[in-house]
Amino acid sequence: MRIRVRGPLGQSTVTLDDSATIKDLQIQIAEKTGLATFNVKYGYPLKPLKLDSFQPDQGILEAGINLNGESLIIAQKEGATRGVSDDAPTTRTAPSQPLQPSMSQTPQENNAKDPPEIASPEHAGTFVLRVMPDDNSCLFRAVGAAVMDNMDTMVELRSIIAGAIQSNPTEYTAAILGKNPDEYCTWIQNEDSWGGAIELKILSEYFNIEICSIDVQTLNMFQFNEGAPTRCIVVYSGIHYDVLALSPSRPPYTRANPLAHNDVKIFEAFDPVVLQKAKELCRVLQDKHYYTDTSGFTVLCNVCGGTFTGERGAAKHAAETGHYDFGEAS
Repeated sequence: MRIRVRGPLGQSTVTLDDSATIKDLQIQIAEKTGLATFNVKYGYPLKPLKLDSFQPDQGILEAGINLNGESLIIAQKEGATRGVSDDAPTTRTAPSQPLQPSMSQTPQENNAKDPPEIASPEHAGTFVLRVMPDDNSCLFRAVGAAVMDNMDTMVELRSIIAGAIQSNPTEYTAAILGKNPDEYCTWIQNEDSWGGAIELKILSEYFNIEICSIDVQTLNMFQFNEGAPTRCIVVYSGIHYDVLALSPSRPPYTRANPLAHNDVKIFEAFDPVVLQKAKELCRVLQDKHYYTDTSGFTVLCNVCGGTFTGERGAAKHAAETGHYDFGEAS
């Protein structure tokens, strides 16, 4: 049977044979969504599928549930602890919410004091990474630095997020947000709450700009509000966001101005050189290991003391045991 699973990170497909059990389905959902505990809805109109009401080893077909071709809407259980991060699929996707603030840290071997500089004679300048403070508002600082030329606009940008969610209840549902929309709006306006793909999407549409997010570890690029006339570029290093800037400089354009006063952070969308230079810079960062490999974290189950590799391991353990209290192993 083929089942479409839609969680906070997007949609994926699960393939199970006819002998699959309820436990098999729970494990697949946990792995695809990165949620250690979740609610499931399906059908039209949507109705709950209470997997916990079945025996784990009971066959799906034996339970009288026909899910072949169905779409399952997955949302985190309210009040439950989320996995170590939401970046759970095998192929890294645009980050939804990074690690919990208690695990906040700068990327490994952080060379922030000596960021790479990429010459761009085409623009008579040097592309450079402008590093944002590591204070749980790095996404908002990075976007604010680009679209408002001020990285201290976090409160305003968080308010924009909340307003957009409240204005679009059919788009930003609990299934998409991972929690009740009103709770999410309260949560995102807290200075300790981290932003991710949802926030990048909303801000890109609000400012009518394409926001490109490049993942240092994989060099994958995710484009929000693609087709807008201008773009800015943020650099994602696993648990942190910085912003790409073009610093006007002199030939041979290999030395950026250490001060950001004359930086250009908004670029014409039709200029392909900008993206080429951005990826070149991110390759240098990748070589310097300027990222945190969230899939490689050793995760500790605070219930049984077991250790697992990455958020996928934690999610699978949660689905198998019902243990949902995790932390980073020392």
